[in-house]
Amino acid sequence: MSVVPIRLADVARVDHETDVLVVGFGCAGGAAALEARRTGAEVVVLERASGAGGSSAQSGGELYLGGGTRVQKALGFDDDAENMFAYLVAALGPHADEEKLRLYCEGSLEHFDWFGSLGIDFEESLYDAPSWMPPTRDGLMWLGENAWPFDQLARPVPRGHRPSTEGFGGWLLMERLTATCAEAGVETHTDTRAVSLVVDDAGRVVGVTARRFGEDVTYLARRGVVLTTGGFVDNARMLENHAPDLLGHDKVSDGLDDGSGIEMAAALGAATRRMGAVEVAYTALPAMAVRGMLVNGLGRRFVNEDVYPGVFSHAALHQPGPCWVILDEEGLESIPPQDLWGVRPTHAAETLEELEEELAMPPGSLRDTVAAYNEHAAKGEDPYFHKNARWLRPLTGPFAAVDPRLGFGDTVGTENTGFRGFTLGGLHTDVDGRVLSVAGDPVPGLYAAGRATSGIHGHGYVSGTSLGDGTFFGRRAGRTASSTT
Repeated sequence: MSVVPIRLADVARVDHETDVLVVGFGCAGGAAALEARRTGAEVVVLERASGAGGSSAQSGGELYLGGGTRVQKALGFDDDAENMFAYLVAALGPHADEEKLRLYCEGSLEHFDWFGSLGIDFEESLYDAPSWMPPTRDGLMWLGENAWPFDQLARPVPRGHRPSTEGFGGWLLMERLTATCAEAGVETHTDTRAVSLVVDDAGRVVGVTARRFGEDVTYLARRGVVLTTGGFVDNARMLENHAPDLLGHDKVSDGLDDGSGIEMAAALGAATRRMGAVEVAYTALPAMAVRGMLVNGLGRRFVNEDVYPGVFSHAALHQPGPCWVILDEEGLESIPPQDLWGVRPTHAAETLEELEEELAMPPGSLRDTVAAYNEHAAKGEDPYFHKNARWLRPLTGPFAAVDPRLGFGDTVGTENTGFRGFTLGGLHTDVDGRVLSVAGDPVPGLYAAGRATSGIHGHGYVSGTSLGDGTFFGRRAGRTASSTT
């Protein structure tokens, strides 16, 4: 279907009218709808699926919050907005949006309290080891703040806040946000797919056309339309044009992140930013990698294994592959069973020479890498990549290799590339969610938040910054849209 804007004068029938129309009911859409409703505006949310949640509900549920939250203080961590900013501007860079990022850090404490108002609790306990997703109910986790080089740029403080549930918590976040929206009087229309924007003769966005139960319907918004439709990882054409790094890899999405909102706005002359920026996750277990090493297909290390897993994933994406996790028997046996996610070694050998041959590495390459690593690890040092001394010890046989291409958790044993990802680029917005045109001016009546926008990210990512960014700026977009007359 065409995403070309429809003139209001050409609309044959108006089916619904409201003050603020939100398109997409993930975390950003829910936050926008709730804040708009709390100002007294009438709000309708359109969701193309049969229920709210989107990719947010399938996520881990981590929220990147700091500045001295209740949980941080209870665990003895001293944090402030400036320290949080110093870490994020490096971790989300290069080219993070510093204006948005500073606002996000300065508003983080209030945003933490906002989640509390939804009935979301955070345990006052720390998961003190690298992980994609702790299997415990711990309310706080490290997300690379204590790893080199970031520990040299900002005071290391953990900021990964996790809703009080074991494992993935995105469902809990969306359950509480959806319920609070309903209690506030937000009206939700599911199975409704927005197709194009409706504009009046002055060029102002005044609604959308949509498909609902096989019929064309038109929704008008008296104050504004907020696009919270997600990214574009499920749109192969857009990936080819903007983010080819994700082509051929698995996706982190609900299958509906097709860039529809981005394309609808772009057809009206809206600007986009950072469309090539992506996040990738390499399905190597941090609990394994940190106790051994990550090596490329040439048998060479390329990263400090205790860094935020997204960092070693990006590094692995650009290595001569395949990449492997190498560890010894002692390291493997020291991993708590709940941290193994069903993963077992794919290769084992008494000597490194035997393992090299099994992995088709150049003769002597892995042997030399481990020898250099062991020499320095015995002294508690890692001069090449600066892994924290806590995780350093010489590796001794027998040895094992793990192939991340076989996945973990629900996908263990299913061979793929080892990478899965999503997009970070999208519509260019100001700090209040106004969508900007290619000329830099606000598009009248149009707002956006979440992964449909470029948000706070540059070309880096940290877990919890999508949900955090989406809800924080979703709230701002909802308030701004509702205040328009």
